[in-house]
Amino acid sequence: MKYLTNLEHLDPIDLSVGYPILLVLFVPLVLGAALLLLRPLREGRAARKTFTAAALAVDLLLVYLLLRQPDAKPAALFWLTPDLPIVVNQDLLSRAFLAMAAALWLAAGIFSFGYFKGDRREGLFYGVYLMVFGMLAGVAVSGNLISLYLFYELLTLTSSLLVFYEGTHEAVMAGLKYLFYSIGGAFLALIGVFVLARMNGWLVFQPGGLTLHENIAGRTPVILAVAFLMLLGVGAKAGMYPLHGWLPTAHPVAPAPASAVLSGLIVKAGVFFAIRLVYYTIGADLLRGTWVQYAWLTLALVTVFMGSMLAFMEPVLKKRLAYSTVSQVSYILFGLALLTPTGLTGGLLHMIFHAVTKCGLFLAAGAFIKQSKCTRVDGLEGVGRAMPVTTACFAMFGLSLVGIPPFSGFVSKWYLATGVSGAGVGLFALIGPAVLLLSALLTAGYLFPLPVRGFFAPAKKGVREAPPVMTVPLAALAVLSLVLGIFAQPLAGLLAQIAGSVL
Repeated sequence: MKYLTNLEHLDPIDLSVGYPILLVLFVPLVLGAALLLLRPLREGRAARKTFTAAALAVDLLLVYLLLRQPDAKPAALFWLTPDLPIVVNQDLLSRAFLAMAAALWLAAGIFSFGYFKGDRREGLFYGVYLMVFGMLAGVAVSGNLISLYLFYELLTLTSSLLVFYEGTHEAVMAGLKYLFYSIGGAFLALIGVFVLARMNGWLVFQPGGLTLHENIAGRTPVILAVAFLMLLGVGAKAGMYPLHGWLPTAHPVAPAPASAVLSGLIVKAGVFFAIRLVYYTIGADLLRGTWVQYAWLTLALVTVFMGSMLAFMEPVLKKRLAYSTVSQVSYILFGLALLTPTGLTGGLLHMIFHAVTKCGLFLAAGAFIKQSKCTRVDGLEGVGRAMPVTTACFAMFGLSLVGIPPFSGFVSKWYLATGVSGAGVGLFALIGPAVLLLSALLTAGYLFPLPVRGFFAPAKKGVREAPPVMTVPLAALAVLSLVLGIFAQPLAGLLAQIAGSVL
């Protein structure tokens, strides 16, 4: 079998310049394992929290070191077989994803110190939490489709432990459902990896994808079928219909910090996989105008509307936010499916802005539930007078998610709505903006009642504001959601470079 690749050969990673990638990959795993295995850290609460805080700071520092590195040629970390290299790489997309992940991982980690106060099992959560970040970093720095699939599956296995954490029957069932959906979707993706590997053995990512190679001539129908299966499969992690069912089951039983990173970041691993698949492996030119593009657009818009409607009707707060994630992540998929520079830029912007906003919303929900012991929205009337900082932050996140200027959500949704123009997608040019607008109205309907009734109903008795270790990360994320909207152009320009390089 003759394997073709955009590289004449694949060199081993050069440790003199590639060490930041290795550190980002393996240091979180070592630190997480130490927290789980070393007795002084397991049993000493103060030592455990100090170690976890230091580890989160180290992770952020390592990502900063990686951000300072220039783009590098893909290199082999190791070889599974002579024909299957695990390739690592750093480009603008991977660095943007890692910067987003590190900042939000730190915010949710700090919040967890207050959330888990008095929980004797918190060391288990912190250890797994640190290790999951290493797997997420692996997804970001993967340099070929085989490596991405490997880290994607490891991310599923490790992050499922965050859902299992409570150990109740509901948590176990939710964790199993998450595993079944994710592994089932990954199996569909694996079929595609096998087929594409026969056409382009190493599957090294390159802007433009396989369309740059002549050896795919005559195989377009097979590639289209494979592309659809893989998009459907990775859509399970991203919450795209019909494989979205794990999200509203997992979020209500997972701890709030786990829900925050699951919804804000881990579902974005599915989005990231789709970007690498479409724009760096198969190629947008091959999919444009085909049944795969139209099917993808249809599933994305169905998910946007369905998720918003289910969230609007859901009385349980965290379940409502889970359905919201189902809807909002498909905004991103809709932008990717347009296969235009503006649509891709809007999708990338919404990937970052939604991560900040939804991470904050789940943390705020965790603060409400911990302080009031209420899980339903109708039980939180008057909570704004007792918890003004948390409620104000929730309101700011809501404004961003709806898309009210000058919050960040407005900018990304503007790009998505305008990205339809010139995309050549027929009726979707009319249906897409209409569905996005209707979803925005439903989003206002399911988010705004909580802060409105929270501030204007009589004060809820017996409830106090969350401690500073919880409110400070919330306030920082709320301010960030505003600042990213006001000063969006530098980031939009950066992400437009990514879109311009692949289209």
